[in-house]
Amino acid sequence: MQLGTIGIWSLAFTHGDRAEARDAATELEELGYGAVWLGGNPGGNPRADLRTASVVLSATDKIAVATGCVSIWDRPPGQLAAAYHALPERQRSRLLVGLGVSHAEIAGRYRDPYHALRSYLEALDAAVPPLPPSARIVGAHGPQMTRLAAARTTGVHPYLVSPAHTAWARSMLGEGPLLALEQTVIPHTDAETARATARGMLAPYLALRNYRTAWLRAGFTAEDLTAGGSDRLIDELFAWGKPDEIAARLTAHHRAGADHIAVQVVTDRLDSFARQAWRDLAPELLTA
Repeated sequence: MQLGTIGIWSLAFTHGDRAEARDAATELEELGYGAVWLGGNPGGNPRADLRTASVVLSATDKIAVATGCVSIWDRPPGQLAAAYHALPERQRSRLLVGLGVSHAEIAGRYRDPYHALRSYLEALDAAVPPLPPSARIVGAHGPQMTRLAAARTTGVHPYLVSPAHTAWARSMLGEGPLLALEQTVIPHTDAETARATARGMLAPYLALRNYRTAWLRAGFTAEDLTAGGSDRLIDELFAWGKPDEIAARLTAHHRAGADHIAVQVVTDRLDSFARQAWRDLAPELLTA
């Protein structure tokens, strides 16, 4: 699976107009981005599935497409494996199936996430034909999930993390597995405006225990997680400023051990394609 070093992560591909999704994916390929990530969100992930992936794959020739992420509670493993193999081989060769355990606050059937994910991966292995480990990645943050992902998939896709977490994840994974993280970006140079935008985006995630636990494990304090997030939390999790300043954050992740960075530009609406920002960022990000 060739993701390149920089991709685009966007909710618009799963929440927006599908005709524009095809056109936007074609443009991202022309700009030189290596992957399109079909983003989900804490309130639900209605179209981050393989049908949407097929729409994007059919509109492009070489860019990789990844789901970020399919909830294991929403798609039975046999059904997911069958959907994967129903796609033409030319599409499967560019498809990375991102899997996640979601959150207790969202998934009604949520239970023992580590063992549930392990059983799910075993079922994918046992499917006829199986969904191969090389074609799947896990949205993991903690040590148990990271080790499981390294053993049973191509790697991990952490979300809303700092370069320090990237270094920790690389130390957990070792040299082989893929570390393909999401980096949220706000292309605004005014600190007050950028941080206010970041807090608006972060608000639903601050209510989720899994994320709070991950941030506390990473060295943030309970105080950092109050009042919409401290400046320290915001500045570590979000990249904002001019394109070269945003590119510097991506370089920090790469130096910490990231193989691929999926850039999410914050927009006002879930169905908005940040196409002008993707164009403006490309010259800096794709040479960082």
